[in-house]
Amino acid sequence: EVQLVESGGGVVQPGGSLRLSCAASGFPFSSNAMTWVRQAPGKELEWVSSIQPDGRARMPDSVKDRFTVPRDNDKNRVFLQMDNLRTEDTAMYYCARGVGSLRALPRGQGTQVTVST
Repeated sequence: EVQLVESGGGVVQPGGSLRLSCAASGFPFSSNAMTWVRQAPGKELEWVSSIQPDGRARMPDSVKDRFTVPRDNDKNRVFLQMDNLRTEDTAMYYCARGVGSLRALPRGQGTQVTVST
């Protein structure tokens, strides 16, 4: 059974940083791409980043100069390092297995990130 458990969310001021963590189990993590998505209240799921098994990462222009997505294949974990956070980054953040249609990807329960003064 695929299990994905996110942690590390919280409340931070604009300009601050957070590091999200996703613990994966139930599938061969080191050979799977992983994706981070987010959903703000009343909005659709939004792609945040994807990382291939070899560490190659992609992310949209809205975050690429502020976010990085390291992974640790030995510990079956993927991270989302978020710097210079903005109020518009406020959302529930999910990690998901694989890449492709966001709605179809198995994902965890999420961790809330709130950026506010």
